[in-house]
Amino acid sequence: MKTAILGAGVSGLALARYLVEGGLAMDDVTLFEAAPFAGGLCESKTVDGFTYDTSGGHILFSKDAEAMQWMKDRAGGDAAFVKRDRNTKIRFDERWVHYPFENGLGDLPEEVNFDCLKGYVEAWHERKMNGTEAPGDFARWIRWRFGDGIADHFMDPYNEKIWKRPLEEITSGWVAGRVPDAPIEDVLRASIGIRTQGYTHQAIFYYPKKGGFQAITDGLAVDLADRIRLSTPVESVVKNGDGWRVNGEEFDSVINTIAMNLLPDIVEGIPDGVAEAMRGLAYNSITTILLALDREEHPNLSWVYFPQRKQGPANRITYMSNYSPGNAPTGKTSFLCEVTNRPDEKCEAGIVDEVVAGMEVAGLVRKDEILFSDTSWHRFAYIVYDHELESRRETSIAWCEDAGILPLGRFGHYDYFNSDQCVIAAREAAMTLLARAVRG
Repeated sequence: MKTAILGAGVSGLALARYLVEGGLAMDDVTLFEAAPFAGGLCESKTVDGFTYDTSGGHILFSKDAEAMQWMKDRAGGDAAFVKRDRNTKIRFDERWVHYPFENGLGDLPEEVNFDCLKGYVEAWHERKMNGTEAPGDFARWIRWRFGDGIADHFMDPYNEKIWKRPLEEITSGWVAGRVPDAPIEDVLRASIGIRTQGYTHQAIFYYPKKGGFQAITDGLAVDLADRIRLSTPVESVVKNGDGWRVNGEEFDSVINTIAMNLLPDIVEGIPDGVAEAMRGLAYNSITTILLALDREEHPNLSWVYFPQRKQGPANRITYMSNYSPGNAPTGKTSFLCEVTNRPDEKCEAGIVDEVVAGMEVAGLVRKDEILFSDTSWHRFAYIVYDHELESRRETSIAWCEDAGILPLGRFGHYDYFNSDQCVIAAREAAMTLLARAVRG
């Protein structure tokens, strides 16, 4: 069964590996990749000995132990990874606030602490006593769930930095399972200084010793090198009887992992309504900035959230050199700063100065420590759950599946998946495809 995989990010690479390991002939799998390297959003970059993940700091963790071990084994095994305890904070003025925010109220100034606790209790009481249902838009959901205090001091400004649009335009459906749900007892304890924990499923994570997060996709790609066509964008996908022609070459099946927004420009025969739905799927781009530092060591932190507007445009700062000693030269350290952009927009000149100025306000860096900076940009970074996303996604996926194209991956299927979830979905897709190959 000759199989074309569009895109050689983590989803495409994992699918190819699962297919070959499941018995499909290596020569029957072909991956088309527009970039000059495989890895997609898992790309890492090394500049003068400093390594960073170009779409934001990645970590390896998973509730699926089998999938996580599978990823590690194909990138050198356990010995090729460092094990880290997650230590995440929120920077609020000059204070370190425990994460998630509602579990760190006692770290806040007294008046802010009271404001947040009062709002949290009022919102909890309203839900419990009056049984109010979750609002459909994210802006109202924040206040329904956390109250006015946490909304004003953290959730609203932080999320406005990420989504770059009014929060009323975003649905509340995406937060299920992603935003920590702290019991009110924990919030009360936290407010008076009794430490409580939240969002514990990432408490321990793994990271490659060398090569950045891309070491994982490099490991997946190494045995597939002859089957990955780099610098080869998909220009045409045409139905041909029971099969397909991809860039003029015959295939029995096609799996798409590239952004579904791009399919109307390359797949022949997509109806106008479906094409409109695909093109309208909402997303944000991202700019990342590496700051290489003449600093011997960082505090024991993993990453820090920047909710306040005075802290500049970055929403998250990763202590990149803390992830692995291989991410910076001996005696040096680094920061990775993330700035989200509206779709397809790139940051203007001067963004590095704006980010550094915000970090100075937050007390995280001094200009005289900075050796150099390096900037990267990814067009497709965040799925934006606007109110049309689900209907557009349903229309797009239904057409692909009816046509015989299997959608897969964060932007190929429009699921807000981490790398492990991409691998799990690829494993399931491979089982379906291998069963199809057996049937002929």
